[in-house]
Amino acid sequence: MLRTGPRLLRTICTTAAAYQHKLKLALIGQSIFGQEVYNKLRKEGHKVVGVFTVPDKNGQADPLALAAEKDGTPVFKFPRWRAKGKPIQEVVAAYKSVGAELNVLPFCTQFIPMDVIDCPKHGSIIYHPSILPRHRGASAINWTLIQGDKKAGFTIFWADDGLDTGPILLQRECDVGQNDTVDDLYNRFLFPEGIKAMVEAVHLIADGKAPRIPQPTEGATYEGIQKKENAEISWDQPAAALHNWIRGHDKVPGAWTRIDGQVVTFYGSSLLDASVPAGQELAIKGASRPGVVTKNGLVIFGNDGKMVLVRNMQFEDGKMIPASKYFSADETTALELTEEEKKMAEDIRAIWKGILSNVAVIEDSTDFFKSGASSMHVVRMLEEIKQKYSGLQLQNEDVYMATKFADFIQMAVRKFRGEDKEEELVIDYVSKNVNNMTVNMPYQCFINGQFINADDGKTYDTINPADGSIIASVSSASLADVDKAVAAAKEAFENGEWGRMNARERGRLMYRLADLMEEHQEELATIESIDSGAVYTLALKTHIGMSVQTFRYFAGWCDKIQGATIPINQARPNHNLTFTKKEPIGVCAIVIPWNYPLMMLAWKSAACLAAGNTLVLKPAQVTPLTSLKFAELSAKAGFPKGVINILPGSGGLVGQHLSEHPDVRKVGFTGSTPTGKQIMKSAATNLKKVSLELGGKSPLIIFSDCELDRAVKMGMGAVYFNKGENCIAAGRLFVEESIHDEFVSKVVEEIKKMKIGDPLDRSTDHGPQNHKAHLEKLLQYCETGVKEGATLVYGGRQVRRPGFFMEPTVFTDVEDHMYIAQEESFGPVMVISKFKNGDVDGVLRRANATEYGLASGIFTKDISKALYISEKLEAGTVFINTYNKTDVAAPFGGFKQSGFGKDLGEEALHEYLRTKAITVEY
Repeated sequence: MLRTGPRLLRTICTTAAAYQHKLKLALIGQSIFGQEVYNKLRKEGHKVVGVFTVPDKNGQADPLALAAEKDGTPVFKFPRWRAKGKPIQEVVAAYKSVGAELNVLPFCTQFIPMDVIDCPKHGSIIYHPSILPRHRGASAINWTLIQGDKKAGFTIFWADDGLDTGPILLQRECDVGQNDTVDDLYNRFLFPEGIKAMVEAVHLIADGKAPRIPQPTEGATYEGIQKKENAEISWDQPAAALHNWIRGHDKVPGAWTRIDGQVVTFYGSSLLDASVPAGQELAIKGASRPGVVTKNGLVIFGNDGKMVLVRNMQFEDGKMIPASKYFSADETTALELTEEEKKMAEDIRAIWKGILSNVAVIEDSTDFFKSGASSMHVVRMLEEIKQKYSGLQLQNEDVYMATKFADFIQMAVRKFRGEDKEEELVIDYVSKNVNNMTVNMPYQCFINGQFINADDGKTYDTINPADGSIIASVSSASLADVDKAVAAAKEAFENGEWGRMNARERGRLMYRLADLMEEHQEELATIESIDSGAVYTLALKTHIGMSVQTFRYFAGWCDKIQGATIPINQARPNHNLTFTKKEPIGVCAIVIPWNYPLMMLAWKSAACLAAGNTLVLKPAQVTPLTSLKFAELSAKAGFPKGVINILPGSGGLVGQHLSEHPDVRKVGFTGSTPTGKQIMKSAATNLKKVSLELGGKSPLIIFSDCELDRAVKMGMGAVYFNKGENCIAAGRLFVEESIHDEFVSKVVEEIKKMKIGDPLDRSTDHGPQNHKAHLEKLLQYCETGVKEGATLVYGGRQVRRPGFFMEPTVFTDVEDHMYIAQEESFGPVMVISKFKNGDVDGVLRRANATEYGLASGIFTKDISKALYISEKLEAGTVFINTYNKTDVAAPFGGFKQSGFGKDLGEEALHEYLRTKAITVEY
């Protein structure tokens, strides 16, 4: 029954129009959660007749009290409601005086007597952060993680006598990621969705629609509050259980153990699925195996031999350090401050004094938290510092790592000087000596400015198509990684430095990134060549060269995005000003293909960033390495954390979740038409903006009045450029009858001159296909063509050598109904059909007889004919007497089932912007 109820509740309409009745409410509770519930309920029209919260602490009122006092709502601050087990009558009388119809307890740490719970007409409802009846009692979120639950959630129930056994009104649940912490669950789901659900519950009660579902006894658990003395780590457990224990106590009360005779608390754990990393052993009391202090943190071992990585450690004196610094924790010498830094220190001292008003003097030894500050004060303190010193970017974690004033100043000064920047980016490389150089390739997910393993530790091998060898074992992102990356991008957009950065500064970062890409162009081209099979010289000029040009082009657009003023019909004597603003959309998901890994990244990412958005990018599973190298360069260029996130892995998993994710506001995709259709369906979940560059079957029409040698050369490039793995490749050539045979003969003659081989050889013309499955698909494509009756003039076979090489192929006598006439090969297959001399309109009809419309081409000396045909061709791009000539300033995109939206040029910016109209009356 418990599971049935919530599903039924979700079918109830929750739009504002559905709720007709309003109530007089008493709010009993505290915290920012209580404050948000209070604000939302008042906004919905309910009347809060009284707020009952806790007394001020260290001169600071609770956030709920602050909000209510500001609005003039009666506020009562009772230290307790009972004495010796009995209600305090004066307190009960004060409560009854407000005349509430319903008690709402959003977050309440006090024991409320049943005299108060049952007093209002509608009784009382309370929020509990677990899926009742599981985890009744305190520390419910902690126990959800400690017990390794796969689902977390909350319950709003009809309050009872404090046992969390009252009837259920509604429930919500979410998935628990492998490395989620209490803070992750609270911030991502329990806080925002809990506020909405509390308001929904009040609406349901007001309209008489609120259920009372009895809690079952099956599956019920009760756990008490977790205290520090009970949080010691028991070492005889599997790694997963150790990880659950540590993350379940992070940040309060903290899981601890004894090292070198003192209590050390662990924070920031994650499961580690890899070989044991290099480092220095550290003996831990009770552990059967020493831990290992590595450059990424402390590695500890479960009794199953598996590993957990711990990022931070805190000592008994309150000092917190990165676990990687354990053996060098006492080696840091105090900085000698400049006059400017001394002034900054005194300004920060004044900020601390303003928060810690109960402390007479802020000494160097003053501890922020031991002096009464809370997590809410952390946010206030950092925001005050940022307001005064915009160049000093601090995170909440920095305060926990330096709680004493002197330590905090030392840390702040180091950040102000930029001394910590090199340490922030830790990269594990796969290094290879290839192409007369050493290439260093990151292989982990890039999330929030850090290279990290996938949440579940999974990896996959990326293969060199030239010989079938493994290049690297790459992290395979999980759903939890998608959620983390999107959350990081959202935070960077809404609250980070990127969102506050002016457009010109944004352009400066993009120019700097383009410069770094150019500095590393040989390394990038080498990685592109071994990972995708691109011929090195082509990779250098096009894959990398055009990527650099794209970033420079869009960097120049950053401070040139403008709105407009619009005259409107004014009702006299009023005067109005109406204008538009072009605004960034928010978090954008970008999913790119494997044929031009870095260039496709650049085409979409550069426009996205120039418009001011943040992004989560999924490279093709088979070609992730240049995207991850790009991530490294973006960090070195100075892009703030969270602006760029790269998630290698499965398209079906990562790409699908990005398409559905409610916090993603735009999807940019290049790939197959079936996948594009699926993305559109998924994007409909929150009506996110979509742009798609999909499949093609681009026609190339060659007339007898063309310059034949040029047409042969360009026609071969139209098909065989980048091994035919080219979205605008000429999928079908129509050659006028009078020159057909000569054209075919010249093409075959030129093919025989092509050198097929190692893509790193500078003389190679034709490299391997991108991956084995694609090669097999192409061979099947050719077999189909032969079976249908087309003439295989040349090729159609795999080259007998290691790797995924295919012979350049030519088919003639291809009729319109054949499979190879209709479907894209995406490989080095030239499909030739002849047309009757002078039959312009006939060949036009045949060229347009496809559901695709990406590109097209015409070869003729008759400019009138060329322009006539270009108007009639149903394609987003038309080439006349040339082919493959794209430029960063020219818009690129298709018609029909080749997609919609544009890459490149000014039009691409509009794919990543939204228009806001503003009218002012003066």
